[in-house]
Amino acid sequence: MNQEIPKFHETFNPILEILSGKEIIHTRDLQRKVIEKYYSHLSKILLEEKTKSGEILINNRIAWGKSYLKKGGYIHYPSRGNVQITDKGLSQKTKLNLKHLEEESSLFDFYQNENDKHTGLSETKIISNASPQDLIDEGFDQIEKDVKNELLEKLKTIDPYYFEKVILKLLNKMGYGDFIETSKSGDGGIDGIINEDKLGLDKIYIQAKRFTENKVREKDIRNFIGAMSGDTNKGVFVTTSLFDIGAIEKAKNAHHKIILINGNKLVDLMHEFNIGVQIKQSYEVKHLDEDFFVEQ
Repeated sequence: MNQEIPKFHETFNPILEILSGKEIIHTRDLQRKVIEKYYSHLSKILLEEKTKSGEILINNRIAWGKSYLKKGGYIHYPSRGNVQITDKGLSQKTKLNLKHLEEESSLFDFYQNENDKHTGLSETKIISNASPQDLIDEGFDQIEKDVKNELLEKLKTIDPYYFEKVILKLLNKMGYGDFIETSKSGDGGIDGIINEDKLGLDKIYIQAKRFTENKVREKDIRNFIGAMSGDTNKGVFVTTSLFDIGAIEKAKNAHHKIILINGNKLVDLMHEFNIGVQIKQSYEVKHLDEDFFVEQ
C-alpha cells in the first residue's frame, strides 16, 4: 500500500465514492469516512502531519479535493458545512483524474483571474498536481532551506569565540538556565557551562567547534569527556560541520550523557528559536467563516 499522504486530486474518487449514496454528509464526517476507508493504513505520524498553518495535512488535502470537485460540478453544498453528490458526480463512471477536470470549462474559470477575463485571454492553464496550500508550503520550505544554508555559511565565518556565545544564547533561548562563559584560554575543552534548570541544580558543559570542513573526531569527544569535572555528567558538543563515526560511537558509549549537534541540526534549532534570524514578512491566509453566516 502507498505510505504517503494522498495528493489533493487523489482524493477525488474516494470523496465521490463516500458520497455515492446521495446522502448529505457534513464536511468533518466526510473527512473522517474518507480517512477511515481509504487511508487508515497510514502511520499515526503521517495522519497527524500538519501544514505550515497548523491544519492536519490529510484533512487539508481532502478539503481541496472537495473544493475542486465542487468547481467541476461533481458535488455541491446544500447547506452550511454539508456536502452532497450531484447528478454529474453520480454519472461519472470512470475514475476521475486531473485530466478530466482540465477539460472542464467551469474549472478553468476558477483559475482565470480578472485581468484575463477582461482582456479575453484564452491561454490554457494547466492544473498543478499540488493544491494551493501545497504550493504555499513548498514555497515556505524552499525559503527556509535557503535561510538555513546562509545561516550555516555565516556561522562558519564568524569569530570562534563569538560562535561559543551564539551556542550559549541558543541554549538559553531553548529554556535552560543562566550560562557561564569559561576563560578564552586554557579552558580545558569546556567553552561554557549552562544550568539545566533556572535554579542551577544541574549543570551542562558545552563544547563548541566552529569548523569549516574538518569533522569532529573521536579524540575531540574523548578530550571533552576528560575535561568534564566530577560535578556533572552531561555535555553538549556542537559543531558547524559533522561528527565522524568514531566520534558518534565515543559519545554513544560514554558513561556521560553527551548530546551531539552537527551543523544541520544547529541551524534547525537556531531557525526554530529565532537565533540569528528575524521575521522579514508575514502573510495571512484567510478562509470562509461559515459561522458568520449562521442566523442568530
